Amino acid sequence: MHLMRQRMKKEITYRETFTKGLLKENPVFVLLLGLCPVLGVTTSAINGLGMGLATLFVLVMSNLVISLIRSFIPEKVRIPSFIVIIASFVTVVDLVMAGFTPALHEQLGIFIPLIVVNCIVLGRAEAFASKHSLWFSIIDGLGMGVGFTFALVLLGGIREILGNLSLFGFKFMEMDGMILFILAPGAFIVLGLIIGFLNWRKSV
Repeated sequence: MHLMRQRMKKEITYRETFTKGLLKENPVFVLLLGLCPVLGVTTSAINGLGMGLATLFVLVMSNLVISLIRSFIPEKVRIPSFIVIIASFVTVVDLVMAGFTPALHEQLGIFIPLIVVNCIVLGRAEAFASKHSLWFSIIDGLGMGVGFTFALVLLGGIREILGNLSLFGFKFMEMDGMILFILAPGAFIVLGLIIGFLNWRKSV
């Protein structure tokens, strides 16, 4: 009975660790982190998905490695060590995308290398992975990464539908959309409306 309770408690904690990145602490809609790529690449749903998955991979792998070696990293070089680890995985993502998805790689451009300084990735390394066990760090990276990917796909999908009358590149109406939503101001407008809607839902 005692073992069963411990297992249930651990499962709940794992679930809470994963879901907080999706809902309570969504990095974009709640914490407002990483807004540079959020606003810069979400002209389409596919761009948002590509950027989100790239960041998800870096989050999970950097959390994993940092959690494994956290006791060996000297306090004085903690942040530089985290950046080197994150940069290594960003380089892997950059090279893989350049080799297998060159069109998407060209669309995302400088935003892929900029994952290195994305405050979501470095923040989770400092606030969570450096203080928790391997599995909790992996789950935290998954939760934050999935939440970030969801936010980018949602924002990119809405902007693509309104701006191009298409979704994931498939045009469903042969007419022009509202070009404003493909431009930079459209990103701010859509993001503001989504955040406003979510805050309204919380208050109801």
